[in-house]
Amino acid sequence: MPLNRSGPSHEGSGFLSALARFWKRQQRSHAPDYVGLSVLLVGYILIVLFVDPFHRMFVIDDLNVMYPHAEVERVPVLMNFVYSLFIPLGIMIVYNILTKASGHKHEVTYLCFAIALVTTSFLTDVIKNTVGRPRPDLVARCSPKEGTPAGVLVTFEVCTETDHHRLHDGWRSFPSGHSSFAFAGLGFLSIFFAGQLHVFRHESGGRDLSRALVCLVPLLGAALIAISRCEDYRHDVYDVCVGSLLGFTIAYWSYRRHWPRLTTRDCDEPYPYPESDTKTRWTRLRDEEEAGGTSSSRSPRFLECCWTAGFDFCR
Repeated sequence: MPLNRSGPSHEGSGFLSALARFWKRQQRSHAPDYVGLSVLLVGYILIVLFVDPFHRMFVIDDLNVMYPHAEVERVPVLMNFVYSLFIPLGIMIVYNILTKASGHKHEVTYLCFAIALVTTSFLTDVIKNTVGRPRPDLVARCSPKEGTPAGVLVTFEVCTETDHHRLHDGWRSFPSGHSSFAFAGLGFLSIFFAGQLHVFRHESGGRDLSRALVCLVPLLGAALIAISRCEDYRHDVYDVCVGSLLGFTIAYWSYRRHWPRLTTRDCDEPYPYPESDTKTRWTRLRDEEEAGGTSSSRSPRFLECCWTAGFDFCR
């Protein structure tokens, strides 16, 4: 007697169908964003813990890598988190509370902000470890052993430094992580207020310089953090400029995923939840259509489907 294999196959297809329906329902909310954010965060943590950079060869008498190693940084990593994460987050929370923002606006603001920071950190570290560019203070970190020849390329094996992080971090110069993180966090805050204050909407008071200055203050703070990396000889101008551009670009990208253009009328409000997109397209039938005017041949059902599809000729 042949075996009946229909049971397991139906069970498997049923499970997959249920999983597909569940995921489709989640796509009507911001659940996929939270999943992606978690994946990026885990990936970033794994890179920090287990990945060493590519070690470019260097010359021990190259003046570009012979700057002193600053034991005390002007903006330590912890303070960069304070300036670029906690302060902007606190400001946005207070602003949303004072303006009585909706729960949806609260969620979208902080979700986009988190995605900007985590994505920037992940991409920055991937590029850092892949490029393996020496820092300006590499020789001071390396402490080459005596007898290392000058004027020729050598590898990191000539180094006598035993502190793993101090040594290998010397090949993570490009791009600047402080700069990218600062412009991702403070840059997002600047973009957020540009939308809230209608800075690029002239008919809404956009010509008011005071509003524009509010948006420029976070960018000035980010620029000062980036400049401090050159003052500490952790990076050169090239590292800092690319890191700053990377962070601000990702901040704008993350913002625009859930917010309209800064020149639109309602730029201070985020897009609705995905399941609300089609509902906002439906409007009440015009009086002449209800009264059997020129558009009487179009039934209400037809017009409803037409508006749901988003066709302009339904107006």
